[in-house]
Amino acid sequence: MANDFWENKQVTVTGGSGFLGSFVVEKLEAHGADVFVPRSADYDLTTSGGIDRMLADGDPEILIHLAALAGGIGANRGRPAEFFYENLMMGVPLLHRAWELRVPKFVAIGSICSYPKFSPTPFREENLWDGYPEETNAPYGLAKKMLLVQAQAYREQYGFNAIYLMPVNLYGPRDNFDLQTSHVIPALIRKCLEAHERGEGELVAWGDGSPTREFLYAPDAADGIIAAAEKYDGPEPVNLGSGQEISIKDLLEKIAEFTGFKGRIVWDTARPNGQPRRALDTSRAAEYFGWRASTPFEDGLRETINWYKNRQKV
Repeated sequence: MANDFWENKQVTVTGGSGFLGSFVVEKLEAHGADVFVPRSADYDLTTSGGIDRMLADGDPEILIHLAALAGGIGANRGRPAEFFYENLMMGVPLLHRAWELRVPKFVAIGSICSYPKFSPTPFREENLWDGYPEETNAPYGLAKKMLLVQAQAYREQYGFNAIYLMPVNLYGPRDNFDLQTSHVIPALIRKCLEAHERGEGELVAWGDGSPTREFLYAPDAADGIIAAAEKYDGPEPVNLGSGQEISIKDLLEKIAEFTGFKGRIVWDTARPNGQPRRALDTSRAAEYFGWRASTPFEDGLRETINWYKNRQKV
């Protein structure tokens, strides 16, 4: 259903063909927006030439910057320099050029990996600068955090309307299920399904299962980004989360139940746990632009499992 605000609005979504981006684009188009999705094969956003061509071709009234090099603990540990450089160079020059070309609004998508390792739980935006991020994803988290610094600086000096959003760990249909680069939920879904199909008696998981995480269904995150792009014009960073915290142990047991895996779970404590706890205070999003996540976790988890199982049959 078209929304008067978005009707014929020219919106560029970097990363629009990715996991979260595909939902953002789908929902924007349903609202009547004219959406431009630059493909990485056509526009290298780590170069000034790629940025300039993209902005000329999209001519955005609103630029939503979702493009990122991202992955789980293994990918972050194996490629820390790439994760720092590519995310920094895809963000900082892009925001600068958008200001130079007078793009009316820039929506920067950050990461909760920017929070300090031992940030009080639930994470509140005012605690963002209280310490160093968790080591395994600090290069990524700090590169994304620089967009917040830049957005606030350009707003203060130039009056540039740049906002900064921090989604919690995402999951849902269309996620990345590659075991080398995926995040925890798709990785565990695939491991459980494959172990069940092979009739294996045990499954090995990283760490000890004690860390907690909060997960946000990707279509809900897309709704939050769109609501902020429409209604929020402030300088403060804003968390996007579900408000539900679950331990990795309980998560894996739930996924095992939903996938039919009945074997033993073995915890490989030689592997890193990552950040001890991760859960967000989401009151700002509700206060500033009236958004709250709406999908119950178990419903979203079943949808994700069913999507992956159906994809495997194709």
